[in-house]
Amino acid sequence: MIVQLRRFTVTEGNGHLVVGKFKQGGGLVEQQPGFIAKTVLQKKVRRGEEEVIMMVRWESEEAWKAWEKSPEHIAGHRNNRGKEKPEYIVNVDVSMYEVK
Repeated sequence: MIVQLRRFTVTEGNGHLVVGKFKQGGGLVEQQPGFIAKTVLQKKVRRGEEEVIMMVRWESEEAWKAWEKSPEHIAGHRNNRGKEKPEYIVNVDVSMYEVK
């Protein structure tokens, strides 16, 4: 199993905007062969920057690679090409892990 973590650092008071974008189900990724689950986590903070983590689990690295190369995934990135990221997103860090 492969787990992809996307860690979003956002300005204070805007974590819900990232959560809202990824929490909704029924997206294309959920329909891909080898997709297991998506979990969205929001760090509890009182003040300052907020953190949202999106965790996507895949049956295998091959299943994840097939999604990355799929026409749907490529079209989604093509549609966002040239658009600036929202001001409230400070940083996005992406990591892949293999479940042992």
